[in-house]
Amino acid sequence: MKRFVSAILITACLWNIDNLGSHPQASLAQTQPTEALSYSFYGKQIPLNLRNDVLAVRFKAIQPRGNKPLYLQLQDDLTTRRIQGRGSTLQPNTNLQVDPLGNQLALVRLPAGVRTSTRLLTNQIQQQPYVEETLPVLNQGESEDRENENLIVLPNEIVISFAPGTSETQKQQVLNEQNLEIIRPLRFSQNRYVARSKSASGTEIITVANQLNQVSGIQSATPNFIQAISDKIVPQTNLINSSQEILDPERILQQRLARLPKPKDTPFSTALLPLLWHLDSTPQRGKFLPRTDIGAIASWQASQGGDGVVVAVIDSLIQWDHQDLASNIYTTDHYSDKLPGEVKGWDFSSSGQGDPDTRLSLNERDIIQPHFRDTFELSCQEMVEEYKNIAFLFAQNNPDASACERGNSIKQYFRSQITSEFHGTWVSGVVAAHSPDQSGIAGVAPQAKILPIRVFGLNGAIDSISLIEAIGYAAARDVDVINLSLGGLMPHQALNEQILSVLEANPQLVIVASAGNENRSGISFPAAIPQVLSVGATNMQGERSSYSNYGKGLDVVAPGGDISRSLSGGILTTGGTGLSSLWQGITKPDYAWGYTLDPLGNYVQVQGTSFAAPAVSGVVALMKGVNNTLNRERIIDVLEETASYQGLTLTETEQDLYQSYQQARLTGEKAEERPEFLVFPEPTSAENYFFGLGLVNAEAAIQAVQ
Repeated sequence: MKRFVSAILITACLWNIDNLGSHPQASLAQTQPTEALSYSFYGKQIPLNLRNDVLAVRFKAIQPRGNKPLYLQLQDDLTTRRIQGRGSTLQPNTNLQVDPLGNQLALVRLPAGVRTSTRLLTNQIQQQPYVEETLPVLNQGESEDRENENLIVLPNEIVISFAPGTSETQKQQVLNEQNLEIIRPLRFSQNRYVARSKSASGTEIITVANQLNQVSGIQSATPNFIQAISDKIVPQTNLINSSQEILDPERILQQRLARLPKPKDTPFSTALLPLLWHLDSTPQRGKFLPRTDIGAIASWQASQGGDGVVVAVIDSLIQWDHQDLASNIYTTDHYSDKLPGEVKGWDFSSSGQGDPDTRLSLNERDIIQPHFRDTFELSCQEMVEEYKNIAFLFAQNNPDASACERGNSIKQYFRSQITSEFHGTWVSGVVAAHSPDQSGIAGVAPQAKILPIRVFGLNGAIDSISLIEAIGYAAARDVDVINLSLGGLMPHQALNEQILSVLEANPQLVIVASAGNENRSGISFPAAIPQVLSVGATNMQGERSSYSNYGKGLDVVAPGGDISRSLSGGILTTGGTGLSSLWQGITKPDYAWGYTLDPLGNYVQVQGTSFAAPAVSGVVALMKGVNNTLNRERIIDVLEETASYQGLTLTETEQDLYQSYQQARLTGEKAEERPEFLVFPEPTSAENYFFGLGLVNAEAAIQAVQ
């Protein structure tokens, strides 16, 4: 699911384990030669590329001038003010674009074709009194690729895993010899620390980490990459005219519901249930077409809706006070090792040790609200005037678009970005939404509990240590299922080690992860980790969703939606923009906009493997609701044995792709060398290649474990 330009596909541009370092990328003109870099993952070198058109900025922890967010303050200072340098005056650069990354970082980048001195720009940025430091930015692969990029910020931080049995004296000796100092030990993890170099900086940190992997007593050492997994520099052309506005949405919704039969004899009936085609596709497809849903509604009675089961959602903003989520949030204040103020999960994305609230903070609201307000208060022409740099990018990609079309596209750009900040709220709704007044929606397991865990900061900011700690935290809170609707992560040895150790220590725990939205052969990391259940996506027609990854390593599929034909083909779930604080000072619209079902965005219709994964997590919760003694091996076996290709359809293009795959395999083409645990069995059929072992069937799975 994209957070920036295509908010519906937040996990697009994901790292493909099956093509580590091998996928082609476009070469762009550089302002200076790029630096060849790589880091180690189980002995394999993963290539990186130093970007010369993007810089990362870390801000000081100070109060912004006039309460303007620091990234906007930096944008103004770089684009409108002359700055006195050493013996010279630095001219403003109106082509620069500054975007926030989390709370304390920002990305400063130049549009394609604009040349400037990186050193000069760095000096200009560092002269700002509120800037703490600038950091290098990299991307995956060996060359720049603006159209399909995944930006990586490199701080002076290395995640070090010491070998079991290493004494404290030995650890300190290694640190002293390598001129390192410990920042802190990682919580909910064993023998893992985040450290900094006392002598190296910039891209030298990668070299230091690689050298540490050769040191006795160190199990692994990897930079603590801060990723912007959702970031895109160039807005996509399909945003032109895509910003739909549905007038009188309540009347249209009621007309739509009136045409659909309501499922009968269900213990969790809601007004919007007929629209939840992923639970039961019959209302929308009719009785004579094959069902393309997971059969959840039919299993609710026997499974008690997953009552007593806890699913950890490790994701972005989770507005746990949403009316359809509030009654199903797991509380953790009874644990003896609870974190300060911990009651309803934890936010590992915040600076320092994190905080106990996974919801949008007032500071974050102040960061995102200016652009959000403009999309509702400014005309299309005013949007072009206000955001000249973004309008310039749209004009480059869409030279025939009118000024108003460009303005509306900018509105969609920001609305998509801001709406998708609540990706964790979307995922939580798919797992376990429960509408107390029956006016909203239902999740796959409407009686299960959600443990909210946040690892993403604003605009897709995520680092390795947050996820390592979050997975350990979820296990320490005795959850039954961990849902990872994320991808595009750089393969990280310490993260892999953490997941495997958590699974080994908790044989009943199931981890479900999205396969990725790159539409390519090979699933993303961390879905590729052994014993993690990887899930691809299908649409209402029973086809593989066009974005969904496939091939070796794909376990099963579930509905992930497809809004390319209409929004009704998306997955209806809980949205996060209905917050009253977000709408302060904004004229509330009387129309539904973007991907929302209602004017405020309490409900959205979305697509992505990000929503196929929580559908399966919900099914696991239903199975646990029937039999809470089931171990992971039994659960996965039953899910795979009861999945089928019934209702699924391969396209002609997919048939041709499979033939090409078979031909390459038969002619002896060697797969790229990979760590042993990333090599999966060859698919046995075209169906297996694109759908894994098939579409998950909740009803059949429940019957198998009763």
